[in-house]
Amino acid sequence: MDARVFDKSKLPSRHVSVGPARAPHRSYYYAMGMTAKQIAQPFVGVASCWNEAAPCNIALMRQAQAVKKGVAAAAGTPREFCTITVTDGIAMGHQGMKSSLASREVIADSVELTMRGHCYDALVGLAGCDKSLPGMMMAMVRLNVPSIFIYGGSILPGNFKGQPVTIQDVFEAVGKHSVGAMSDEDLKELEEVACPSSGSCGAQFTANTMATVAEAIGLALPYSCGAPAPYDVRDTFCYTAGEMVMDLIARNIRPRDIVTRKALENAAMVVAASGGSTNAALHLPAIAHECGIDFDLFAVAEIFKKTPYVADLKPGGKYVAKDMFEVGGIPLLMKTLLDNGYLHGDCMTVTGRTIAENLASVKWNDKQDVVHPANKPITQTGGVVGLKGNLAPEGAIVKIAGMPTESLVFAGRARCFDCEEDAFKAVTNRDYQVGDVLVIRYEGPKGGPGMREMLSTTAALYGQGMGDKVALITDGRFSGATRGFCVGHVGPEAAVGGPIGLIRDGDIIELDAITGKLAVRLSDAELEARRKDWTPRQTDYRSGALWKYAQTVGSAKGGAVTHPGGAAEIQCYADI
Repeated sequence: MDARVFDKSKLPSRHVSVGPARAPHRSYYYAMGMTAKQIAQPFVGVASCWNEAAPCNIALMRQAQAVKKGVAAAAGTPREFCTITVTDGIAMGHQGMKSSLASREVIADSVELTMRGHCYDALVGLAGCDKSLPGMMMAMVRLNVPSIFIYGGSILPGNFKGQPVTIQDVFEAVGKHSVGAMSDEDLKELEEVACPSSGSCGAQFTANTMATVAEAIGLALPYSCGAPAPYDVRDTFCYTAGEMVMDLIARNIRPRDIVTRKALENAAMVVAASGGSTNAALHLPAIAHECGIDFDLFAVAEIFKKTPYVADLKPGGKYVAKDMFEVGGIPLLMKTLLDNGYLHGDCMTVTGRTIAENLASVKWNDKQDVVHPANKPITQTGGVVGLKGNLAPEGAIVKIAGMPTESLVFAGRARCFDCEEDAFKAVTNRDYQVGDVLVIRYEGPKGGPGMREMLSTTAALYGQGMGDKVALITDGRFSGATRGFCVGHVGPEAAVGGPIGLIRDGDIIELDAITGKLAVRLSDAELEARRKDWTPRQTDYRSGALWKYAQTVGSAKGGAVTHPGGAAEIQCYADI
C-alpha cells in the first residue's frame, strides 16, 4: 500500500512526529534506529500479552513479529509493547485468583495509556488468556482507532493412556485422587501429558469462548481465532492482520463501526451456540460499556435463551477447539447460525466486508459432527442461560451445555461458605450431603475482591462422582471448564447486602434452568428482617491494587466495570 494514501495531519501520531516543534520527539525515534520515512508513516501499536506465566502467552511474541512484518510491508511503522496477564489456570484455587478479573482492567488501561502517551494511530492486539482477550478488545473500542484482534491460539490436546485430555481432566483428577479413585502415579503422569504445547486451554473454556466472540463480533479475521498456537498458519494470519490494519486506517474503519448492538448480539449467539463460558456474560457487557451501549447480563441472557446449542465442544461435549478448526472453524459455526436466521449478517467486520459477505463462500461440511446444523441442534436452548429470582434480583448465569433435561431443575438445602477455601475444604473432606446447594459468597467483584473462579471446587466434586448430585451458587464466577449445576454472577453480591448474603444453612434453594429461576423459599418479610441484622464484612485487602479495584468496580450485571464508559465520553482518543 502506498504511504501517500495516509494523511498524517489527521492522525494522532502527528502530535509526536510532524513539524519543527516535534524535533525533540523525532530524536528519540532516530535513537531507536528509525528512518525519516518510518517516522513519516502511520504508527501502529502492536500490543501483546506475552510473558512466561503460562502456555497461553508464550507464543505471542513470535506472532507479534509476524504482525510487525505485515505492518511494515503495507507502509506502516509498527511499535511493539507488552502488557500483563494473570493466568487463571495457575491462579486457580488460592488467593491469586483475586487478581484475575482485576487484570482485565489493568490490561485495557495499560494499552490505553501506552497508545495515548505515544499517539499511535492504530492497534493490533494479541492475547491468549481468559481476561486478556476481553481486556484487549475493551481497549480497542475505548480508543476507537483502527484495530484488529489476534488470538494466540489454543493448546493441543494431551494424551493419557490413549485418550485425549485437557486441563479440565487434571482438575477433576484431583477430586478422584482425594477419594482414592486415582493413584499418585497416574495423577503424576496425567499432569505431565495434559498440556503438550503452547496455547490457551483447548476446550470451549473462557479463552476459546472469547476467541469465538472476537470473530463473531467482527474484530478478528475469519478463521484466525480457531488455529491452534503451534500451527504455522497463525503467523500468516498475523502478517495479514498487520497489512489489513493499514487498510482500516486508509478507510477510517474503526472498532465502534464494528462493535454495534447487533454485533454484540452476534457475539452472544456464538457463545450460546458453542456451549461457551459463562464468563462471556461478564465480558460482553464490559465491551459494550466501552462503546456506550447498554448490553447488560439480562440482554445477554435473552440472546442465550433463543439461540440453539450446536457445537459439541468440551467441557459439556466431546471435542476441543482444534477439532472445530479442522472441520471448518468458527465460520462454519457462524454460517449455520446465519443460514437459519440467527446472526445479523449486515454487521461490518475488520475485513471491510459484512458478516454475510465474509461467510458467502463458506460451505457446510456434512462429514463432521463437531458442529450440528442450527435447524437440527443438540438442544434448542443455548448452552448458557440466565436466572433470576428473589435470590438474584440482578440475575445470575449457568452453563447447561451437556446437561440432561432432568438435571435442569434442582432444589436443596443451603450449605453456606463465606469464602472458596472453606468450601473446597468441605468438599475435599466430603463434608456435604447429596442434594445440598453449596453457597460460596463474599467472592463477588467487591467482596472478594476480584470475583474468583471456582474450578478447583467444582472439579473436585466431579472427580468424587458428585457433580450431578449437588448444586453450587456463588456471587463469584465459575471457570469455563466448570460443568454441572453451577450458578455464578449472583447479584447483588453478598458484600453489598445482596440476598445471597442473607441465606442460612438449611434454607431451601430452588434452581430451574428451564424457566430461569433462582430463588430461596423465604418470604419478603423474612428476607427484610435478616437484612436488618446483616452487617458489612471487610476484606483483608486494605491497600494496593485489589483495594483500589474494589473501590471502583460495579456489579456483575453490568460487566464489573470500573469507569463510566463510552456514554460519558466527551472526547474520543482517535479524534485528538
